[in-house]
Amino acid sequence: MTDTIPTGPLTGLRILDIATIIAAPFAGTLLADMGADVVKLELPGIGDGMRGFPPFKDGKSLWWKAANRGKQFGTLDLRKKEGADLLLKMLPEFDVLIENFKPGTLDRWGLDIETLWQANPKLVVLRTTAFGQTGPYIGQPGFARIFEAMGGLTHITGDEDRPPVHTGYPISDAFGGVFGAMAILAAVYKIKGDESAKGEEIDLSLTEATFRLLDFLAIEYDQLGVVRGRSGNRNQYSAPSDVYLTSDKKYVSLAGSTNATFKGNATAVGRPELADDPRYANNGLRVQNAKELDKIFGSFISSHTLEEVLDAFSKAKGTIAPIYSVEQIFNDPQYQAREAITSVPDEDFGSVRLQNVVPKFVRNPGKVKWTAKELGADNDAVFKKLLGMTKEEINSYRERGII
Repeated sequence: MTDTIPTGPLTGLRILDIATIIAAPFAGTLLADMGADVVKLELPGIGDGMRGFPPFKDGKSLWWKAANRGKQFGTLDLRKKEGADLLLKMLPEFDVLIENFKPGTLDRWGLDIETLWQANPKLVVLRTTAFGQTGPYIGQPGFARIFEAMGGLTHITGDEDRPPVHTGYPISDAFGGVFGAMAILAAVYKIKGDESAKGEEIDLSLTEATFRLLDFLAIEYDQLGVVRGRSGNRNQYSAPSDVYLTSDKKYVSLAGSTNATFKGNATAVGRPELADDPRYANNGLRVQNAKELDKIFGSFISSHTLEEVLDAFSKAKGTIAPIYSVEQIFNDPQYQAREAITSVPDEDFGSVRLQNVVPKFVRNPGKVKWTAKELGADNDAVFKKLLGMTKEEINSYRERGII
């Protein structure tokens, strides 16, 4: 295990991650950023399938390095009884176990929830699956596109007269991981604060997590019978709000639902009188008249350069933003001033730049300790520290394909 000085508000929290691909491991990564001690165990000789995800450099997955940063890496074949037994011996050393196998898989390996709790009565187990541990879809596999499609997100994304559109990144995996991290902290808070509290089993459905983020869709359908559809880049709940092209062919995104922001935006495009027009007196009315407002704002923006547009909105305290590529993010002074991108030690490339810890803690900040490592990189240290195994014992298990 790489030596580092413990830092962050979660220093002392111990997590065992046996999950694969994105969502569940991302929960562990977020907590590692905040100081948790996270050990990731993979199948010997095979590893997490995410190791094969592009983009690659020199045959190494860059996505893997980012998605599992800050963890320690061991291998263990849980399908074999000796491997499952080693896991059970480890569990007293951990507060949390993260897994994302199909429901019933761990049970078949002799690692059902009661057995896990016998090993550690206060263990928090995060179970992350497509549809949860119950219901008719319990055995179906899932990926982000499945969660997004069946969670309602894809249906409302894209142009009105075109097919639904998925985002350019598996966003449901990412915020599924956020839900997982939040749930872990809630469970640990209860257990750490109550000596009589028992362990917790967290049933995280990534499809339900996607649906939960679409905050008002449920109550809108329940109370109004409305099935919300797609509207392209036009915001359906505030106006004017769209994506516009400047005269020098740069895209900007306009926002603002309050009367104050509308007044600033109207002033920016040289039409301050719009704020007093009864047709646009409040956000609801502006949404009803969105097409007229789009023409007004679109006309101004299309006849000015990006620099001119941003300057006008800045002076009027309007709410508009350039649509950034990752290159522009790297070069933006706001990102630079807040050190939102940080250099991280990497065993292959010396150092790489990644997003920094979010959010920032002022008194006890988290830290990105290192990128994800090679398969079993910390095996000797992990098994020696957790189980007191000698090098000879570790080699014996390794030779039999258990470690």
